[in-house]
Amino acid sequence: YTTLFRSLLSWTGCGGQSTNQGGTTPAATSSNDAAKATDKPFVIGMSQCNLGEPWRVQMNADVKAAADKHANLQVVFKDAQNDSLKQRAHVEEFVQAKVDLIIISPLEAQPPTNPIAKAYRAGIPVIVLDRAVLGDQYTCFIGADNVRIGHAAGEWIKKKLGGKGNVVELKGLMTSTPGQDRHRGFRDAIQGSGIKVIFEADMKWLEPNARKEMESALARFDKIDLVYAHNDAGAHGAYLAAKAAGREKD
Repeated sequence: YTTLFRSLLSWTGCGGQSTNQGGTTPAATSSNDAAKATDKPFVIGMSQCNLGEPWRVQMNADVKAAADKHANLQVVFKDAQNDSLKQRAHVEEFVQAKVDLIIISPLEAQPPTNPIAKAYRAGIPVIVLDRAVLGDQYTCFIGADNVRIGHAAGEWIKKKLGGKGNVVELKGLMTSTPGQDRHRGFRDAIQGSGIKVIFEADMKWLEPNARKEMESALARFDKIDLVYAHNDAGAHGAYLAAKAAGREKD
């Protein structure tokens, strides 16, 4: 995130350039006016989809730490609390407030797409973090190759189980692109092998949901060789369920 904010500073450095197309000489700018322009903060609106995942809390902390190194940067943080309607409202509020830049880590792909596109067309740069949105009406996307991540998990599982076995898949939010991509990469990797997905559920990236779904899987199946969870919280929830059932070493 430090590199990101260095980029933002380079954008603010270009903001003071102007052209005179009317044929007249612009009035000289006083030193006081120049000082006021320099003192004006560059306001960044950041919408985080939730703060229930510890790594997202750390993401915000890293962004704040990077911004705090620069006196002319001000970050307004908002927590959508896993509510897409709230996150849409965040973007609309940032546009109304005329922030200089928007950073958003979306909960889902579709709901914030139109507000983000409107902000982008209004001339506000928009950086999309971690989870993609639909279309291309934003300035840039920073995130992982989740198909590759899912595929790597599938290859490791085939090797670990010797090409056959019963697997539970605890999926991330399937209306988010990382959930879709980690699922697709995994399924592509195990296709044609003896790996069977005997139970799958959308635990929406959340540990309590993963624990509940794993309890259902344990109740239904006596033989589970491995759990593929789309994130750490999901894996921990599955482990807690297995431990409570006395099956964590199965």
